Amino acid sequence: MALKLFLYALLLLAFASAGTAIFFWHMAFRPNVTAGNAVTADFYIPTGSDMEKVKGLLKEDDLISNSSTFKWTAARKNYHNNVHPGRYRLTDGMSNNDLVNLLRSGNQTPVNLVFISHRTVGDIAAAVARQIEADSACIAELAFDEKFLETIGFDTAGVPGLFIPNTYQLYWNTSPRQFYLRMKREYDRFWEGERDEKRKKLGLERAEVSTLASIVSEETAMVDEMPVIAGVYLNRLQRGMRLQADPTVKYALGDFTVNRILRVDLGVDSPYNTYLYGGLPPGPITIPPVQAIDAVLNAQKHDYLYFSAREDFSGYHRFARTLAEHNRNARLYQNALNQRRVFR
Repeated sequence: MALKLFLYALLLLAFASAGTAIFFWHMAFRPNVTAGNAVTADFYIPTGSDMEKVKGLLKEDDLISNSSTFKWTAARKNYHNNVHPGRYRLTDGMSNNDLVNLLRSGNQTPVNLVFISHRTVGDIAAAVARQIEADSACIAELAFDEKFLETIGFDTAGVPGLFIPNTYQLYWNTSPRQFYLRMKREYDRFWEGERDEKRKKLGLERAEVSTLASIVSEETAMVDEMPVIAGVYLNRLQRGMRLQADPTVKYALGDFTVNRILRVDLGVDSPYNTYLYGGLPPGPITIPPVQAIDAVLNAQKHDYLYFSAREDFSGYHRFARTLAEHNRNARLYQNALNQRRVFR
């Protein structure tokens, strides 16, 4: 009789163990992640989130079928003490166990951050903030933080040159300061080597190349013409002539939509007005594209000192060695503007 009771007890224990195992499997190892019609889905955990916030976001984004089983598994794996913000790539059919292991590891998937040659730092900040967690206002504010900029070797006038348009891999929860520090590393990497050697031969600092490149890029969108225009400005600088670059007047006016620079515009008192002040302006007037930077570094050698937009509005320019020749070219373009009734 005692043996029977013992065997019954063992049987009950076996059933209980099996039941417990099935329960644990159901809670932790049964598929729970749903990526919709895709194989994977990106999940974002904001900075400062706790386990409840994560559970809520997973449910809100329809990424898990059962939030209770996720919470049960997360609690037993001590996830509440290991919540890491970031971007995580979830696979359809993941179990709670795999999901929690991924999230608590902090092994997030980087973002491919892309930005082009925007006009202002504010535009860059807006473009970056659309791709990472940081707020655009916080990114832009650092461009005016003189103490911080000093630590990375820039000032408020020169900071547009810090940003080299490209695609960069970084984490979604990168802070504004971390973003600037990363851009400084990329900036140094961009310049070191051949580009530094070329700009030294020109007798220019990195910041001066960026400033000139920003003017060149505003003068023409034709990449094949950029080295020619860069050569004109370098010739003028070497001769001690004022650059007299119309884009710098637009910058001084605060209006890049102006289609025609008037005589009265040339008198605007600004260090960026290269009709009034000699040399390069204090800093870039836009975020210079790489093509324009390389155009300055590989400027065409010639003896042109002037250029004027072609009257066919092709985007190309007529180049001149003398002021008389330039004035004839300029009149052709001015007449074309008059015919089109473009007076501003």
